[in-house]
Amino acid sequence: MAAPPTQLLTAVGFKLISALLFAAMSALVRQLSEATPVGQIVFFRSAFAIPPVLLIYALRGEFMSAIRTNRLFGQLGRGALSVGGMFSNFASLARLPLAEATAIQFVSPLITVALAAIFLKERVRMFRWSAVTVGFFGVMIMLIPNFDAGRYAMAGAASVALTGSLLAILSAFCNAGTVIQTRRLAQSEATASIVFYFSLITMLAGAVTLPFAWHNPTGMELTGLIATGVLGGIAHIFLTESYRHATASVIAPFDYSAMLWALLLGYWVFGELPSTLVYVGATIVAGAGLAVIFRERWLGMKRAPEGEGPRTPEI
Repeated sequence: MAAPPTQLLTAVGFKLISALLFAAMSALVRQLSEATPVGQIVFFRSAFAIPPVLLIYALRGEFMSAIRTNRLFGQLGRGALSVGGMFSNFASLARLPLAEATAIQFVSPLITVALAAIFLKERVRMFRWSAVTVGFFGVMIMLIPNFDAGRYAMAGAASVALTGSLLAILSAFCNAGTVIQTRRLAQSEATASIVFYFSLITMLAGAVTLPFAWHNPTGMELTGLIATGVLGGIAHIFLTESYRHATASVIAPFDYSAMLWALLLGYWVFGELPSTLVYVGATIVAGAGLAVIFRERWLGMKRAPEGEGPRTPEI
């Protein structure tokens, strides 16, 4: 059953706000990483995301469900993947233009398709495998400029950019693994619990890096570090709320609005303009992801009149 127009507009609005807040958080990370170690940023991003998340769950009367878990080892496994994803993502933001790092992350949903076939034994047919292949081709196009040493004025800049690209790809793999583990946990764990333990585990992982020369932040830097956590926490709340008002297949395409925000913030804040190949590659990756989303939505609408229950798409 389709969502009422008012709920649909609310869902899309929340999704767009979430994408904007996450993009703003990434821009802050990019700026702070010039002087602040990645581990320190991870700590603040996670620690200050917890209060707004717990507050919203407390107001809903879901506070106890947020801290209760029946699958601690499953939460730890998801947390470990999240730690890898956050550290590699923030490290890539320190080395790449904001839009480029964001564009590479769009391959994550396509990696999820491959991992779901391997670990969840989901039936994945030729259409989705073709989309995964096309998406990776788009990433390869985006990486081409990072192999051109003549593009960079400073010695070593090419290797820094290539390292940043590889870290962004690693982050995409970790994030895809996180989605797979989330699907497993969601069978018995509350969403509030998954969100809380994600933040707690990544916060502790960031705190472990304290002995490794944390930066003594200025007042402005401390404000920025706290803001990364608050923005991340509020963005996650808007993201969760968007899915309460419409189905994932309806609002998932609006994930790609993050690319627009990243382009605008990258230009306004850092004066960054991606190369033509980054635009081409990002378009290919986004197109492959959108093809999968719209294909799944079409199949869902086709099955609905037949009275079929939910099942794994056969594409």
